[in-house]
Amino acid sequence: MRALITGAAGFIGSQLAYALYKRNEKIVLLDNFSYGKEDNLIFEDVDFRKSVIKGDIRDKNLVSKIIENGIDYVYHIAGIAPLPDCQSNPQEAIDVNVLGTVNMLEFSRQFGVKAFIFASTNAMYENETEFPTKEDSFLPPTLIYPNTKYAAESFCRSYAITYGMNIACLRFANVYGPHIDCLRKQPPFVGYMIRELFFNRVPTFYSNGSQARDYIYVDDLIDLAVCVRSVVGFDAINVSSNRSISVNEMYKITQEIMEKDIPANFESPEKYWEKYPDLYKGKYRIKSEILEHEVNKYSCCDNQKALECYGWQPQVDIVEGLSNVIQYTCKLLATLTAEEK
Repeated sequence: MRALITGAAGFIGSQLAYALYKRNEKIVLLDNFSYGKEDNLIFEDVDFRKSVIKGDIRDKNLVSKIIENGIDYVYHIAGIAPLPDCQSNPQEAIDVNVLGTVNMLEFSRQFGVKAFIFASTNAMYENETEFPTKEDSFLPPTLIYPNTKYAAESFCRSYAITYGMNIACLRFANVYGPHIDCLRKQPPFVGYMIRELFFNRVPTFYSNGSQARDYIYVDDLIDLAVCVRSVVGFDAINVSSNRSISVNEMYKITQEIMEKDIPANFESPEKYWEKYPDLYKGKYRIKSEILEHEVNKYSCCDNQKALECYGWQPQVDIVEGLSNVIQYTCKLLATLTAEEK
């Protein structure tokens, strides 16, 4: 069995690669490094840097050659995920997230891939008001990023119905785990709060602290990604804990584990978007209520389908998961130079 992983140098892609490697599976890794990092490819017992193929999912010749060479499972993780990047450059986001996905689908069809697993998102549920959200019925999304995934899922469904392909769309909740990015200018929430506490700095949260999201540990996500290889036809599955945890709760747990007592600073959601002036350019400016909703939106996804259809349920609770992330991240932060801090 050979599995192709796109976006292999990203947080999720690299963790999936390592998990399959430990299962003694043959893997092919692809990444253009627009968002992925070589550091993600380094593990204690293996270094994937020399084996990863540096290329783009939109490159027809490259993708064709890779899949034609014998691929059983495609894990299509690559894409542009940061909301500001997608909103500021929608053409590029659509090109990569939608057309790139169609390119992967087409060659998977031509060369008979057994199952195509697509990394989708629970951001698709951004306009829902009833929770937990289920896979089969929801209001269409508004913003560019979830719309690219919404459109890509439509093409996945089309290929499954038209050609009889087996395709699973995994709608990720907020994924966290060791190797989560904590160094970039605007890191994910979990990486950010650990970094600030490690350096005894006061973190700034752009909400009142009651904002709550559904979090899923990366190892649990990978377990489901393996389970859905048995998909028949098309399926969309929530990858979630079915539990929402607020900013205040997450921060409290993290402080207790790190033995810190640093009150956070809370700011208006509007100030968060001031860091992205491109969003406000043009005759028609983005509505402030849309951006405020994005920061304060609530998420909680039903995971019953994953249990009933694939026998999966999350195993790692938030305390164990955060403890693992903190242990890894603190080791990394301890190695930084003064400039890197």
